[in-house]
Amino acid sequence: MSKRYVLSEYVELAMRDAVYDKLEDATFSGRIPSCPGVLAFASTLKECEEELRSTLEDWVLVGLKLRHHLPVIGNIDLNKEPVREPVDTL
Repeated sequence: MSKRYVLSEYVELAMRDAVYDKLEDATFSGRIPSCPGVLAFASTLKECEEELRSTLEDWVLVGLKLRHHLPVIGNIDLNKEPVREPVDTL
């Protein structure tokens, strides 16, 4: 049985919306339209995808840390406050 992690699923769903372009100098750019500022540039499409994923992961973590509003992707809303149970219920 595999575990599902909300941040991993969020990144996977966001990466499905990635848009890649081949630039005039034969390099590639990538962006995720719903995530402003998430951009990547690389010499191959594979490297661009890897760089874009890394940029997205950093963007999400910084957004959570600074409490920025993050887009809802695939019904995953990372802006909700976590629900904490009292310690005595453990």
